Amino acid sequence: MKKPIVIAIAAVSGGGKTTVTNELKNILPLSMAIYFDDYDFEEGPADYFQWVQDGADYNAWNIEILARDIESLLTQNNLNYILLDYPFAYKNDKITSYIDYAIFIDTPLDIAMARRLLRDKVNQTPDLLRNDLNCYLSGGRIAYLEMIKTIKPNSDFVVDGSLSVHAIVSQIIQQISKFNEC
Repeated sequence: MKKPIVIAIAAVSGGGKTTVTNELKNILPLSMAIYFDDYDFEEGPADYFQWVQDGADYNAWNIEILARDIESLLTQNNLNYILLDYPFAYKNDKITSYIDYAIFIDTPLDIAMARRLLRDKVNQTPDLLRNDLNCYLSGGRIAYLEMIKTIKPNSDFVVDGSLSVHAIVSQIIQQISKFNEC
């Protein structure tokens, strides 16, 4: 009985993690997805700017519940892949040992921001939108840059996030095929 391959997919917010994960789930046979954003982690940084300023300790996030869900899926013999929509690649010690392959979607920050605004802020008033953009400029951007500095080089494969979803998924499938040959 072979265990499922765990593929972590990271990107900045708005970088395409969920879209790519969903597309891979539809293409890869016998796959399940776990989404980081579906969890309410009780222990984690309240202020991302301060967290980055303090050294961005990825273990400050208590993601034990996520680890338990991965463990549970690993025991299922009817899965080939577990797709982990997860922003930290190998940087959290509780999750690292489960990951077989980490992918970083390298999305330019202007594209990620535009996607985030279109996705999350469509019905906001202009004042709330301005406030969100000011928060990004005054501190939030540093968290995005932290991911590019730390998570991107800590990944096994980096794909250009400005490509179409189809092109990104095709490149990932090629990489997974190479990984499976090993």
